[in-house]
Amino acid sequence: MSGDFSLQPLGNGYFVKVSPVHRFNTDTIILADFSMPKKHETALDIGTGCGTIPLIWCRENAAKHITAVDIQPDACQLLRESVEINKLENKIDVINSDINLLHGEGYSGCYDLVVCNPPYKPEGTGYVNPDKGKMTARHESDLKLEDILMCAKDLLRFGGRFCLCLRPERLCDIITAFRNADIEPKKLRLVQQREDKAPKLMLIEGKRGAQKGGLIVMPTLFIEDQTGDFSREMKKIYGIYKYNDSHK
Repeated sequence: MSGDFSLQPLGNGYFVKVSPVHRFNTDTIILADFSMPKKHETALDIGTGCGTIPLIWCRENAAKHITAVDIQPDACQLLRESVEINKLENKIDVINSDINLLHGEGYSGCYDLVVCNPPYKPEGTGYVNPDKGKMTARHESDLKLEDILMCAKDLLRFGGRFCLCLRPERLCDIITAFRNADIEPKKLRLVQQREDKAPKLMLIEGKRGAQKGGLIVMPTLFIEDQTGDFSREMKKIYGIYKYNDSHK
């Protein structure tokens, strides 16, 4: 693959190929941990980008099989190369497609877990990056929240889990979209940089076809401790990537 790219360590000998457009951040790492599939489960990552979430799952020996979908061909090519580098051809399938086109293509009801780190800005809000790839990643131009939820409903088995991370100001939109798709919110966790800052991210998990009610609000995840270092929990979540391979 031509262009400016680099190989980033994820820990435990795993690597992800990234580019200036397709890369990952702390939100990605946190969502991968929050949504960690069980070893026997089949999982789908919607809007996978460079594929960091599937690769972290593989690093942890999680999931029986993983499907990674993205509408952008260059993102899919990056992930295919990462799959080859990590020798995961039998574990990860990469599909270059609009997620809406998977309806009726033999994928309905196939997955125990569906995950998405979606564009965090509604269409028509904020600065719109002229780079098409960055715009797609940040704005709901190609992937709207309601579409994601309806796709997840179709792709999940009954009782399957859907996990999402988004900005806290979208909470009302998320609860409405979950319930309209018959995916009942069951777990919610807020993420703060440190104690004196407002939450910057929320993680939410719902179950397809579950009874209404019973939402568990988990303890807040703090990224930093009082010294400005990673908190103890973040070191557990993020430390493998941050420290393990980078010091070899």
